[in-house]
Amino acid sequence: MLSNVFTEMFGVEHPVVCGGMTGVGTSPLIAGVANAGALGFLSALTQPTPEALDAEIKACRELTDKPFGVNLTILPTIRPVPYEEYRQVIIENRIPVVETAGGSPEAHMPAFKAAGVKVVHKAVAVRHALKAQALGVDAVSIDGFECAGHPGEEDITSLILIPAAVRVLDIPVIASGGFADGAGLAAALSLGAVAVNMGTRFVATHEAPVHRNVKNQIVANTERDTRMIFRKFRNSARVARNSISEEILEISARPETTFQDIAHLASGARGREAVLKNGDMEDGLWWAGQTQGLIHSVGSCAEVVGEIVAEAEHIITTRLAALIHPEPAPAR
Repeated sequence: MLSNVFTEMFGVEHPVVCGGMTGVGTSPLIAGVANAGALGFLSALTQPTPEALDAEIKACRELTDKPFGVNLTILPTIRPVPYEEYRQVIIENRIPVVETAGGSPEAHMPAFKAAGVKVVHKAVAVRHALKAQALGVDAVSIDGFECAGHPGEEDITSLILIPAAVRVLDIPVIASGGFADGAGLAAALSLGAVAVNMGTRFVATHEAPVHRNVKNQIVANTERDTRMIFRKFRNSARVARNSISEEILEISARPETTFQDIAHLASGARGREAVLKNGDMEDGLWWAGQTQGLIHSVGSCAEVVGEIVAEAEHIITTRLAALIHPEPAPAR
């Protein structure tokens, strides 16, 4: 068993995380992750109201008695989000750990700290991780360029970003972006991270609440089947390659394009309805990382976590250990 500061800090068996995913991070998946011995995060804003989040937390606890957390993504929105009310639901339900993402968690830190809630903040750059540390977060999850979703604008891969963050931070670093197998877990640990955060890998599980077509497409896709969109608008996002992402890139390449020209294609509601719910893989955007090229089957959360941890243990104790040979004794 792989145990370290991460497993001790969060009371889980394995140094594996399923971070918050909008539209996907609901109780069936997160309970499956928890029961597999990993740390999963319900997505607070997937729930339309704080009351709905309260119900989802209770539903998750009906499915598992293991620890799990809640993701609170802080973003500018057209309609104001009652973040303080979502936060209060998290606190009242005695959630042990929150994953914050998007904007700064500063406004929420005093309340979380007073309630004894640990905070993991997602960052895409070392300087952002340092700022989060200064605010008092307990750990950072740092996203490399390979990740699904928003990797920032600096295009730093995990192989560089993780050790760069570990070198300057005093708090644990969770490796995110580019991880889907045991080799990746072993690599992340060797780079100084305490765990890996996986999104795309957990979407391709039986428990993920998405259409079977999505899971099959992840398995069929390769590492080349993603596209970076919104770069022109400095809001770069990695999504799966399909007709919608290709059309967005084509329109965005025109000099006069504004975001309004692609807004109808980029709608998150459209993607969740067409792709995740109905399984039409060509009628909306859906998030996917380059790790698609490392995912070759759909399995249960228990199977996925078990295989990844077993492979990492084998690599560390056998493959890498076999490379070390004792110095020959000096001749007498």
